[in-house]
Amino acid sequence: MDSSNLISVRVQAMRFEAQNIVSLELVSPAGGELPAFEAGSHIDLHLGNGLSRSYSLSNSPKERHRYVVGILNDRNSRGGSRYVHEQLRVGTIISISAPRNNFPVDETAAHSVLIAGGIGITPISCMLDHLRGLGKSAELFYCARSRAEAAFADELLAQAGVQSHFDGEKGVPPDLRAFLASKPADAHFYCCGPTPMLNAFESICEELGLPNVHIERFSAGENVETVQEDEYVAELARSKKTVTVPAGKSLLDALLDAGLHVDHSCREGVCGACETKVLEGVPEHRDGVLSKKERESNKTMMVCVSGCKGKRLVLDL
Repeated sequence: MDSSNLISVRVQAMRFEAQNIVSLELVSPAGGELPAFEAGSHIDLHLGNGLSRSYSLSNSPKERHRYVVGILNDRNSRGGSRYVHEQLRVGTIISISAPRNNFPVDETAAHSVLIAGGIGITPISCMLDHLRGLGKSAELFYCARSRAEAAFADELLAQAGVQSHFDGEKGVPPDLRAFLASKPADAHFYCCGPTPMLNAFESICEELGLPNVHIERFSAGENVETVQEDEYVAELARSKKTVTVPAGKSLLDALLDAGLHVDHSCREGVCGACETKVLEGVPEHRDGVLSKKERESNKTMMVCVSGCKGKRLVLDL
């Protein structure tokens, strides 16, 4: 990411929210407002160990003086969440990206059904607060392995229209099919959580013929390959360059090696920083950001993980 686009913030507070989950309150070191954001937005934290990780904003978009993110100390951490939990301290100045939104909420929907699994509650709680602040009809189904692992549970469960399912108390996983089948088909359905939950959610929604389905992934899908066996060419319309992407190399790395500036962060196809318009050709989509409809349109792609189905792509770069 271009360092000129980064924002300096101070860690104003760290709070224990649930087992293995802390929240960070980030403010401007000079005081004043931070860039505006929408419900569903996330920011990239550039950490002291050289890593950059994306986290959803959980506080209200009305709050311009701070950003709040909730971070799970992931047992499979590649260093990001572990650094936050073990080394980051109150008062530290860190760099972040401006907010981006790959998970926007439709404010015109007659009814919104929000489903959160574990740490997936962070963008979902922001959405619920935003929709209800607009006077919109919305409900929440909050799932976690146990109540002790459910961040913000006390304040959320005290609200009307909020259901919960804790595996440790029920003895079984949530019945997503029964829950979804009981809702109006014209509602907008949102889900954020672990990959198995998202996969099940998408599958059930497709079976039920629900047209308005939205998800956000925190990690790449299993066994996602960022490179392919065949060589192809990427033509760059604005730069008037042609870049050959050899077998075994990602499109992003080929572009960077050719001297192109491409905004990027996660390199897993989940943060959306590297989204690039496709002018010609058919991408091989491997990201976790685009919806099925967006993938089928082939108008945009995440160049960090996605490739080419043919021999040529023309990109708006």
